[in-house]
Parts: sequence; structure tokens; C-alpha cells
Amino acid sequence: MNPCTLEASALFDLAGKKALITGASGFLGRTMAQTLLANGATVIALGASKRFEAFCEEMGKAPELADRFVPYRVNLEDTGVLISTLQHIVAVEGYVEIAINNAHSLGAKTGFNQVDGMLEKATVAQIEANLAGGVIWPILIAQALGQQMRERSCGSIINIASMYGAVAPNPPLYEDTPFLNPPGYSVAKAGMLALTRYIASFWGPYGIRCNAILPGAFPNVETKTENSVDQGDFFLDRLTQRACLRRVGRPADLAGALLFLASDASTFVTGQALHVDGGWTIT
Repeated sequence: MNPCTLEASALFDLAGKKALITGASGFLGRTMAQTLLANGATVIALGASKRFEAFCEEMGKAPELADRFVPYRVNLEDTGVLISTLQHIVAVEGYVEIAINNAHSLGAKTGFNQVDGMLEKATVAQIEANLAGGVIWPILIAQALGQQMRERSCGSIINIASMYGAVAPNPPLYEDTPFLNPPGYSVAKAGMLALTRYIASFWGPYGIRCNAILPGAFPNVETKTENSVDQGDFFLDRLTQRACLRRVGRPADLAGALLFLASDASTFVTGQALHVDGGWTIT
């Protein structure tokens, strides 16, 4: 082995690699996209919201990113359009080495913070909307990008799951609050972990790695959207006390895990669920 490959600058370098990420303008997604860009990758960003438009405009103002930030405005909920867009990306952008499945609707459509999102009242539409982000979109992206990955015997698929795919939400945490984490979300994220292991198992012989990152409590306290609920100090205190590190997660806390799994630093790591939760799931 060349000693130079043991240097961090080489192990974690993404220069010359292309990465596709869904939900690139979200609370966590924009930091992921910026992490990839900061370490040399060309980022193919998928999204369609007003926030996505603003993020694209922001990235467009950086001349140094002109050739490395490639946005595609697509509504992932329209699977027909998503499939055709992915086919176009493969034809036009060429080989994509890294795929990050991050997008997931966290609003009323999936039952978050809604009385009718409870297990007793959850609708089929809510459950299906959760499964889209946790299972359907990742499968479609794997199908679209997987062929070239298999042909080149190289690729890294990173699924952004959740600690709630591994453990259940803690009921007392939500008592006397307007917050609700719906059952469909846990089911979808658990399914994403199963998909991670499946891809790692079946595509490992082709040199393709697939891993999952499981964020813990990462409350969005920076922005408010039409579907967001003001997260009062009392609820943040509950989240803080539940984590071993006695704080909630910040988007930058995911940068290291993402860079590790996307780069050559993790060439012998596949099928794993990397918890980034401040120790939430160990107690």
C-alpha cells in the first residue's frame, strides 16, 4: 500500500467524484451537499421546493462551484417524472459514484405533529407517503445508478435513516406537547435499514457498498415552515436530557459520518448502520 493513501487528505478526498443527493436543500441536506462540495465532489442535487430554488440560487453565486453543483428540479413524489429524470441524469452526467438518499417529507402529509397521524388514526396515504421517502425513492435511485456502479465495480450508496428505525420513539417525550412522530416514519426507516443490508448483500460482489446513517434528535430550530411547529425550550430540554452527550444534534455533526462513508476511508465498510445520535440509543 502506498503510504500516501494513509493520509487523511487522500483517504477522504472526493475530488473527481460525482454524488447525487435528494433533499439537498433541507435542514440536514444542505450541510451534506456543502460537505460533499467542500471535499471536491461534483454534486447532483434533486429537489423542487421553494427552499430548493433558493439554495440553487445561493450556490449559483459561488463561481468556484459553477461546474460542480448540478441541480435538477424534480418532484420526487411523481415517480414517473423521477424515473425519467434519473434516466436523463445517467445519460447526461455519466457515472455517479455516490448516491445519498436523504429526502423525506416531515409535514402533515406523513402525519408529523398531527392528531390524525397517531397509530389509531393513521391513514393509508400517510403510511404510503412515509414509505416513499424510506423505501421507494431509494430503490428507484439504486436501480437507475446501480448498473454503471456494477459495470465499474465501485460505488457507495448512503441511506439517511433515523434512530427511530432501530428503536421506538419514547412516549413520555411527547406527552403534553404538540409533537408526534408517526408510526409510518419508524416503519419506513426500518425498511430503509433492511434495504441497506439487502443492497450490501446482493451488490457487494460487484464492489458496491451500501450503508446507513441514523441521525438522532436533530430538531430544526433555525427555520419555520408551513408544516413546522415551534419547538419550545421545554421540549428541547427533554431532547437534551435524553441524549448521553446532553445536547441535540447540529447538521455539521453529520459531516464526518457522511464523508467517511462516501470516501475511500470506508472501502471495507458495507451493510452498516452508523448511529449519529449523541448516545440516544445506547441507554
